[in-house]
Amino acid sequence: MSEASQPQSVRLPSDEQREHLMVRVAKLFYDLERTQSEIAAELGLTRWQVKRLLTEARELGVVRIEITPRTRRRTNLEVMLQQAYGLHDAIVVPNGVAADNALLIEAVAQAAANYLVGINPKPDLLGVSWGRTMTAVARRLPANWSPGLHVVLLNGAINLRSTASQTSAVAEEIAKSANGIATLLPVPAIVGKSTTRQALEEDPIVERVLDLAQQAEVVCFSMGPISNDSVLFGSGYLEESDLDRLKAAGAVGDILGRFVDARGQIVDAVLDDRTVGLRIEHLKSKRCSIGVVAGADKTRIALAALRGRYVSVLITDETIARFALEISDGE
Repeated sequence: MSEASQPQSVRLPSDEQREHLMVRVAKLFYDLERTQSEIAAELGLTRWQVKRLLTEARELGVVRIEITPRTRRRTNLEVMLQQAYGLHDAIVVPNGVAADNALLIEAVAQAAANYLVGINPKPDLLGVSWGRTMTAVARRLPANWSPGLHVVLLNGAINLRSTASQTSAVAEEIAKSANGIATLLPVPAIVGKSTTRQALEEDPIVERVLDLAQQAEVVCFSMGPISNDSVLFGSGYLEESDLDRLKAAGAVGDILGRFVDARGQIVDAVLDDRTVGLRIEHLKSKRCSIGVVAGADKTRIALAALRGRYVSVLITDETIARFALEISDGE
C-alpha cells in the first residue's frame, strides 16, 4: 500500500494517550513483528508517524533493546571501551569463562578467531604477528574460512633458542586454515646491530615482505609483557639484563617486538633500530588493526596500545577492559 493510498492519519496526541499509542505501536512492531506499513494501515497513521513513535519509545525507555549474544561477552564494557578510546569495535570475554590464565587466553583467542571469520568484506591480504596468543587464534580458526587469503608475517620470527611450543608458525597455520597462502619473514626478530637490520631490509626478498606488511589493510597481532615469561625472552632475543634495562626505561611490554612505555612510545631507540619488521606507527593507518590480548600480566601493555592508538579493534578479557576504563576515568 502506498503512502498516498493509506487512510488519512490521525493527529498524534501530546499527553498520556500518546504513550498508550506508543506502547501499542511498539507491541505490534517488536512482539507481533508487523511492518511499519502494516502498523500505519491498521492504526490510521503514516509510516513517518509510526517511525517517530518507535524512536520516541526507545528514547523514553518505553522500549529497551538488550544485546544478549549467545557467546558470553561483556557488551557494556565493549561499548564503554569504544567510547573511551575511539575504537571501531571491542570484544570483552568475561573472566568467569576460564579458571586460569591459559584457559582465559584460549577463550579470548576463540573470540578473535570468530571476529576474523566474521569480517566483511574479508581482506585479500591479512598481516599477523606471532606468539602464544596468536598461535591459539590460529588453532581456533575453522577450515576454509577465507579461500585464497594471503597471510603475511609482520615481524621477524626465527627462534634463537628451542622452546617447548611452536609459536612462530602462525602465518602458515592461518593460511592453511583459510585455504590460502603465506608469505613469511624468515629473519630474526631482533639482530645484533642496526647495520645488520638495514642490510636485511635492503635485501629484495625481505623488502618485498615488508612492503606486503605495509600494504595489508587488516592486521591481527598480540602483545607481550615485560617479563621473563615473554616469548621474546624465551626465544633467546633478550637476557635478564635487557629486561632490567627496559623496565628502568619505563617499558611495559612489546607490540610487534617493539618495546613501548605506558603512553605507547618507543623506550629504546637503539633496540628498536635493531628490530626487524613493520614499524608500529603503520598500525595507525590500517583499515582494521586488531589487537588480541589476555591475562593480568598484560594489562599495562594493552593500555599502552590503546593510548598509542595502535588498535582500532581490541579483543581482550574483562580484567584488562576494566583496568583500561578505570585509567580512562581517572584521566
